[in-house]
Amino acid sequence: MRATIMYGTHDVRIENVPDPSIVEPTDAIIRVVRACICGSDLWPYNDMPSSETGQSMGHEAIGLVTDVGSDVRTLKPGQVVVMPFAISDGTCEFCHEGLPTACVHVGFIGNNGIPGAQAEAVRIPYADGTLYPLEVGEDDALMPSLLTLSDVMGTGHHAAVVARVRPGHRVAVVGDGAVGLCGVIAAKRLGAEQIIIMGRRPDRIALARECGATDVVSERGAAAVERVVELTGGHGVHSVLECVGTGDATLTAIEVARPGGAVGRVGVPHYEAIPAAQPSFYKNVTVGGGPAPVRAYIDELLPDIVEGRIEPGRVFDRTVDLDGVPDGYRAMNDRESIKVMVKP
Repeated sequence: MRATIMYGTHDVRIENVPDPSIVEPTDAIIRVVRACICGSDLWPYNDMPSSETGQSMGHEAIGLVTDVGSDVRTLKPGQVVVMPFAISDGTCEFCHEGLPTACVHVGFIGNNGIPGAQAEAVRIPYADGTLYPLEVGEDDALMPSLLTLSDVMGTGHHAAVVARVRPGHRVAVVGDGAVGLCGVIAAKRLGAEQIIIMGRRPDRIALARECGATDVVSERGAAAVERVVELTGGHGVHSVLECVGTGDATLTAIEVARPGGAVGRVGVPHYEAIPAAQPSFYKNVTVGGGPAPVRAYIDELLPDIVEGRIEPGRVFDRTVDLDGVPDGYRAMNDRESIKVMVKP
């Protein structure tokens, strides 16, 4: 089969690799129906050291089950499934507590040597706990939005949950990428009264407004903080969704939070220590977050997608086949595209 392999900075190739097969009795094989490129994929795209073996890429997908191991109980060939980015067994205490990204058997698809889903097919360990069955056909019109349940919609929602978004709250979303835009959707869905999108690109700002953003702050640094404080009556926001992962973005997030507010961090951190320890301490700002337990959120989010109350699939603005994946990386890296969907 064909799959996406990254060999180093800006070196993405589509190559022939062995077909996946059942290795453990808890495995399933899925034929990839839709996949996509994530903003987090751009970090290795820009700084991965050269590798002779490369890394199979892609951690978001919808697939069609083609084979299952002898111990798989909840899935059967022919089912369409969401593939969350984290492998989880569904039975350990962390899975039962709604945190499958801390599963005792956790692994992250498309990372650390685990084969990725920007491919024609992929093997899924602990299939019962990882995959989520859908009652749709593989060409359903909802595919783009359903695909976001594998990562970005669940991740934006996680940021909102950790930031304690409530009805009537003032919210700031730091970052206008796909996760930030899904964070806007999540904040509106949870009843936020004011949603400030912090970003600069006109196409993304326009989409953010359509998704529920009430205000835009395009400044950065101290000027951005000053503007958010001005927009919120001098106090700052109750909830901040940090969807970038840089030290500067996290500093801004803490600085725009009002006393007693909360910051939900879902941008993969590219810094050693959380900044602004003293301001966050003296303002009693709660800072939390991490890899989103997206598998645990599907039950809650899926009905809103199916019934048309939210449409997170709008973050996809380009679709490519496997041959187009390398240029898809370039387009997202050059900010020509918000998020690229892959249809193998």
